[in-house]
Amino acid sequence: MQTSQKHQRSAAIQGLYHQPVQGIEPYCLSQIQILDNNVISDTSSQGTSVSFQTSQGSQSCLSDPHHSPDNNYGSPTSGSSIADDGSELRHKLRELEISLLGPESDIVDSCNCCSKSGVNQSTSVARWNWSQLIKMLPRLDLKQVLINCAQAIADHDISLAEDIMQVLEQMVSVSGDPIQRLGAYMLEGLRARLELSGSKIYKALRCIEPTSSELMSYMHILYQICPYWKFAYMSANAVIEGAMRNEPRIHIIDFQIAQGSQWVLFIQALRNWPGGPPHIRITGVDDSQSAHARGGRLHIVGQRLAKVAESFNVPFEFHDTAMSSGCKVELESLEIRPGEAVAVNFPYVLHHMPDESVSTWNHRDRLLRLVKSLSPKVVTLVEQESNTNTSPFIPRFLETLDYYTAMFESIDVACPRDDRKRISAEQHCVARDIVNMIACEGEERVERHELFGKWKSRFSMAGFTSYPLSLSVTTAVRNLLKEYNKNYRIEERNDAIYLGWVNRAMATSSAWR
Repeated sequence: MQTSQKHQRSAAIQGLYHQPVQGIEPYCLSQIQILDNNVISDTSSQGTSVSFQTSQGSQSCLSDPHHSPDNNYGSPTSGSSIADDGSELRHKLRELEISLLGPESDIVDSCNCCSKSGVNQSTSVARWNWSQLIKMLPRLDLKQVLINCAQAIADHDISLAEDIMQVLEQMVSVSGDPIQRLGAYMLEGLRARLELSGSKIYKALRCIEPTSSELMSYMHILYQICPYWKFAYMSANAVIEGAMRNEPRIHIIDFQIAQGSQWVLFIQALRNWPGGPPHIRITGVDDSQSAHARGGRLHIVGQRLAKVAESFNVPFEFHDTAMSSGCKVELESLEIRPGEAVAVNFPYVLHHMPDESVSTWNHRDRLLRLVKSLSPKVVTLVEQESNTNTSPFIPRFLETLDYYTAMFESIDVACPRDDRKRISAEQHCVARDIVNMIACEGEERVERHELFGKWKSRFSMAGFTSYPLSLSVTTAVRNLLKEYNKNYRIEERNDAIYLGWVNRAMATSSAWR
């Protein structure tokens, strides 16, 4: 391809899913610098490409709209063999078109005259090919194109998958409508899976890692504009408060304590208990992202909550387990004391524990049995209502697409599409989960959601019975949703409260004993 044509194609790519929003770094791979034996990041003045060394040679993952013109990335318009043979190019485009539009499409056939002209056949065919792809876009359904790309990868049709990715680049945008934004992150997941680099991409997807204050800001944005975390905190607090009403000493074990925000309002409510506030001890289990977000280890959370408790005259202790994840928790690390009523809190965390499909250790069920051995008065569980744990790639891809379409729609009604903070929040707080579900398998896939029916079965096998949810719990959740869009719904069934967006169940809250 001539240099001018390469620049023409580069200009066409510009702004595809790296839409120009001032102050936002290009998502996300353009900022990654991975240096090991398998992955090499190459930065130039024209952009950045991340190349993955494979047994078939080096393939490049497009990451920047100002991409190096030397990168082919499976493009149907590049390569000397295609330029020399117009019929091969037409065949390839026809194959792509059939995949995207079906066999009845006639775009390619109607333009055969382009290859029959007597003037510079290779140049006209190359330009015609790209222009036809552009003309196809209004007729394409983005969801279906994403599905077709995933199916091509599942079928090991790498050439077709790469071609479809060229089309997807034209259709997605981090500042577009909900499906365009989601499509940008799902495209990165498909790329990572195609390059067999899911774990490396997942670990690096913080791009230029935000400072602790920035990451807290991103998390706070999502906390404010959609009710998913408030739903978890408020419903669990209402359950625990009701179960512990007459207990003089309370021990709460929180397996996802994060910033400790959940317990600020809980401690405040204790001051109004009849007979005075009980003594409360909180044990926090840590994780690396929460530690980064708050700028330090768990003692920071303990200090913050101690100040809150002091201001409300609530007797308080904090226990730091110093564990990197719930998988490593043992009975001795929890420091159970006689005379304390135990409550255990699982907010959006159990799905990170590997089960029998990943490891013979089955940490998911082991942890539930360990918690049952504590004889807790109540255990609270909040989880995404999604089925991605043991699902094969294509069903898991479809489930992820459906679930996060609803989530991005719910975010869209609360925040402008070109809002810089909203874009950063989705990139840093949501995109990594999406990429992990699409690109990773085995132990590298840590996002493993299950439907409530499966959680109910696991808790039952561990010896738990359901704890009835009182009217105060559902009332608290209903009052919460008054602050948000009317498309949020709640429903009580199967001993749980379901939080939904329109007709899609998004999360469940339940209690056990």
